[in-house]
Amino acid sequence: MASELPTRLVIFDGVCGLCDSVVQWLLDHDAEGRLHYAPLQGELAAALRAQNPVFPNELDTIVFIREGKVYLRSQAVLQIFRELPAPWSWLSLFRFIPSVLTDLGYRALASSRYRLFGKLEACRIPEPQEAARFWA
Repeated sequence: MASELPTRLVIFDGVCGLCDSVVQWLLDHDAEGRLHYAPLQGELAAALRAQNPVFPNELDTIVFIREGKVYLRSQAVLQIFRELPAPWSWLSLFRFIPSVLTDLGYRALASSRYRLFGKLEACRIPEPQEAARFWA
């Protein structure tokens, strides 16, 4: 299955209002279409979870897979920024801060994301022009 995956895959909580907004923002700012997306609630995430012990069970953890390497939480976010054009890519420089520190902020936001940004009834359905960038 890993050989079939796109080289840059963002796996996100598909019912989180914040996560949905972030995915929409990424779609708008990733003009080259480098990033692909899949919900943590989907079959692809379940298959990856079964294959990879690093892959989280928690829905509050964003996952970014670049060429087979798995990044979690704040490091996933910072690696995603690397894929965007400047000035957004400059934010990836924060990846050199130890993840124990950057994950503090990530975990604080993740733990209150439903309360602050709401919860969707279901995972987003991509627009027709976005469909090729989404995996189930």
